[in-house]
Amino acid sequence: MPQNRTKNDQVELEERVVDITRTTKVVGGGKNLHFRCVAVVGDRNGTVGIGIGSALEVPDAIRKAIADAKKNLITVPIVKGTIPHEIQSRWTSAEILMKPAAPGAGVVASDSVRAVVELAGVHNILTKNLGSRTPLNVVRATFKGLKELESPADIAAKRDLKVREVFNGIDRGEKNV
Repeated sequence: MPQNRTKNDQVELEERVVDITRTTKVVGGGKNLHFRCVAVVGDRNGTVGIGIGSALEVPDAIRKAIADAKKNLITVPIVKGTIPHEIQSRWTSAEILMKPAAPGAGVVASDSVRAVVELAGVHNILTKNLGSRTPLNVVRATFKGLKELESPADIAAKRDLKVREVFNGIDRGEKNV
């Protein structure tokens, strides 16, 4: 399923279809049948996007979802192959806990979360789904969490500190008791 495509030779994005769902709407003359697709695109180097497409045919839904995902790209701060800090995000009833992991731990995640974090370029992460397991809501909760991540450089700039002081604290000359 993963495919590589280039857009104006700028960035090569890998595409992955997470979920295809058949939806129906009951109308006066019977039932209207549609297909909804959830897709993720990313360059495995800190850029990822999610998209949703709906159409009468599956290929059209996939095409729409990938086009939507390319419009919703974000950059994810990655530190040593993992996320910079722990984060818990919620989208409707889906709640995802993401924690940084040691090198070699791999991606410990469900299929929906795995698609998003792998295409973002995260190699080591621990995740736990604490709520609903609906693929669309899980993907949106994961995307929201990755969007809320802050790099150590951003935190240092906000606090008017050096990056080293963000991790080690400020030496104020106090003794540890």
